[in-house]
Amino acid sequence: MLVRRLARPLLASVFVAVGVEALRHPGARTDRAAKLLEQVPHPPSLPDDPDLLVRANGAVLVGGGVLLATGRLPRLASTLLAASLVPTTAIEHAFWEEADPQRRSQQQALFLRDVGLLGGLLLAAVDTAGKPGLAWRAQHATRTTRREARHARRAARREARLLVHRAHDVVS
Repeated sequence: MLVRRLARPLLASVFVAVGVEALRHPGARTDRAAKLLEQVPHPPSLPDDPDLLVRANGAVLVGGGVLLATGRLPRLASTLLAASLVPTTAIEHAFWEEADPQRRSQQQALFLRDVGLLGGLLLAAVDTAGKPGLAWRAQHATRTTRREARHARRAARREARLLVHRAHDVVS
């Protein structure tokens, strides 16, 4: 549909731009990521290098943005972008930590912008482009299998009755 072909690249553009910026200039984001790594418990498998984490997040943003923009694996791309957006928003737009009212207001606006982008990503993540989703397909397959099993059971009973009648006729 035309709307999807326009909306996906529009939604993806901000992620590609921010991702490229994070890859090229991780500086300020690295400081905020380091602070977050100190405060939030994280799995031991996650590297402690904030610069590496910022660049990895930038790569996810670029990759997910390109996939979403081109319509390749858009549901997966949207899900990855949404998962990446949550910690990024918490790190970069923590308006609740700002003392200056003007700076707080600016960060709050950026935070709300990211929340809006998250909403768009969630919609894109569940958009099946008019095709049945996995839940419907599973339910349909279950119904079809049950119906076929019912028919097979009836056919087996019918065949069994015919065999019994034939056997009875042969014996008589």
